[in-house]
Amino acid sequence: MEPKLNTYLHDAQPRQLAELQEWLRIPSISTLSAHKGDVHRAAEWLVTNMRQAGLENITLIDTDTQPMVYADWLHAGSDRPTVLIYGHFDVQPVDPLNLWHTPPFEPTVRGDDLFARGASDDKGQTFIHVKAVEALLQTTGKLPVNVKFIIEGEEESGSGAINRYVPAHADQLAADAVLISDTHILSPDQPAILYGLRGMWRAQITVTGASHDLHSGSYGGAIHNANQALAEILAALHDSTGRVTVPGFYDDVRVLSADERASLARVPYGDKEILADSGAPAVYGEPEYTVVERTGARPTLEINGMWGGFIEEGFKTVIPSQAFAKISCRLVPNQDPARIGKLVTDYLKQLAPPTVRVDVQKSHDGAFAFLTPYDTPAIQAAGRAYTQVFGTEPIFTLEGGGIPVVNVFQKELGAPIVLMGFGLPDDNLHAPNEKFHIPNFYNGIRTSIAFLQEMAKL
Repeated sequence: MEPKLNTYLHDAQPRQLAELQEWLRIPSISTLSAHKGDVHRAAEWLVTNMRQAGLENITLIDTDTQPMVYADWLHAGSDRPTVLIYGHFDVQPVDPLNLWHTPPFEPTVRGDDLFARGASDDKGQTFIHVKAVEALLQTTGKLPVNVKFIIEGEEESGSGAINRYVPAHADQLAADAVLISDTHILSPDQPAILYGLRGMWRAQITVTGASHDLHSGSYGGAIHNANQALAEILAALHDSTGRVTVPGFYDDVRVLSADERASLARVPYGDKEILADSGAPAVYGEPEYTVVERTGARPTLEINGMWGGFIEEGFKTVIPSQAFAKISCRLVPNQDPARIGKLVTDYLKQLAPPTVRVDVQKSHDGAFAFLTPYDTPAIQAAGRAYTQVFGTEPIFTLEGGGIPVVNVFQKELGAPIVLMGFGLPDDNLHAPNEKFHIPNFYNGIRTSIAFLQEMAKL
């Protein structure tokens, strides 16, 4: 790296961290309507910072739901590649608040970690690329490739607006590669490139028994308790090994080849590591697959929440008339979310005894899984960038989480997707005490610069 650029990056670190902390103080929770104004405020903050970084054509795009931000710098020349950078500035809710060691929207540095909601998912990782572009423009006055940004404000609530925006603005967003940092590496010393993400289908289940809550002394033993019925139905969705029992659920699942299983076996992550990260007493799931395979290459059905009846202080001896649950399926390549949704819905209704009614309301149309060959030139360029900065070649692996818009980019833009993350497995995404490893933030900026420079060579 050129001495001038290297010096700039070193001297800019305190300011870069302070700016990120300022952005993290905005509680941009897209799933809660009370924070709609905060999401918009986070978009406005990003617009201002992008302008200071030297980006051009910066636009705050208002939608029917949550805003997006577009920006670009297109002076590298038509003979140079164009990189589209995607990220999101909305964050998950903070519940349960009492488990946070410090307030979620008061970014706090402890050791080498920055604790705040959105620190790693995804404000911190998105901000890496804004600062990379800024560093190049401030020190060289130009970028090695053409760059576009499209940053959304509702990834955590379905990405509805951007899913509609991309097909309608494919010419504006056209690129030779799409760069996304919304994933993690294996450790501060071991980078990883994801070549696949699981898809998603999710729904809310309502079980209804009586027309109203009943006195448990007068009706207990004669009327089916909605809570009990819900628990019985949910318990029947898996067998004792963790395999999903929904008929047809595994019909279209992609079979891992021997070579791919051997490649995934190189990932230094197994039972010991996942137990240390999760705090669970033992691993769970299909015993014929490794932890890496279970969390990246196998589909799941999870119960994300369930409630019903009286849960306040003291006791209220009732038979609740209704009970509720939220479920989600993580899907792998070749699984159609619509088909999986129908299979799960039909099976839930089949499981329902005649004593209750079951209604299933999907939350959105779902998202397909994503997979791209890891020998594509853009992904190999990312591998070289990681190696330059981290001093270690990345491992190629799969990820269980999903990014809703990835498949839309792949379908509408026809460009390879490069998932170049900088989070860590123990960053507590979607949980209390979310954090971002500060050295990864600074190394991420350097890696982003190296990636743009490697792309220029293509």
